Amino acid sequence: MTTPLTFSLAQNDAIEWLRTLPSEHLDLVITDPPYESLEKHRAVGTTTRLKHSKSSSNDWFEIFPNARFGELFTEIYRVLKPNSHFYLFCDQETMFLAKPLAEEAGFRFWKPLVWDKMKIGMGYHYRARYEFVLFFEKGKRKLNNLGVADVLTAPRVFRGYPTEKPYQIAEILIEQSSEAGHLVADPFSGSGSTGFAALKSGRHFAGSDTSSLAIALGRERLGALGASPIQSRVRRDAVTVDQLRLAL
Repeated sequence: MTTPLTFSLAQNDAIEWLRTLPSEHLDLVITDPPYESLEKHRAVGTTTRLKHSKSSSNDWFEIFPNARFGELFTEIYRVLKPNSHFYLFCDQETMFLAKPLAEEAGFRFWKPLVWDKMKIGMGYHYRARYEFVLFFEKGKRKLNNLGVADVLTAPRVFRGYPTEKPYQIAEILIEQSSEAGHLVADPFSGSGSTGFAALKSGRHFAGSDTSSLAIALGRERLGALGASPIQSRVRRDAVTVDQLRLAL
């Protein structure tokens, strides 16, 4: 008998949420923190969708400071099972900060994967068309398919939630680094694209986010797949789905 798929979403700080989990509890972590260098790009106008204005998004998330990455990686390492993988979406600036801190926490760094967005974005000094996905390992685990290239191609997502990653990228990583029935987690779950990919691939999902809007969007999106939600503690500022649709 197949076990029904489940998901849980908690409105909580990423590190605080990870600290509530038992050690060696998760099979795979894939995450995309709102890294500090976003503020730099926002200041010069290259990420206008992150601004608070009538023509752009609401305040979906708070920037995760570089100074907290060490704590984050320590907790991710603790909650991952032995012989597992960890993937971190980041830009070229955050990559140089994150790699040594993750190694200090105990991870082995294999290489940066490249997400090719297929079209160039805004900016200057060679307009951006890619992002990095840093590939880390705890212990030793073989990829499920050794024929997959290190350049992953999928178009950007243009939707109400800013910085959303296409679920197809997370789907590749999930199918490479976990098995059906495993538990995949994302402590910066955002609109739930990693969770969507996990459930679609036959995995369970657990995530957290500080934004009540993101949690509401994620619950609606994952619930539509037919998975069973596991109740999580939510702050009192949680929004309704109708409020969510107005925000989008």
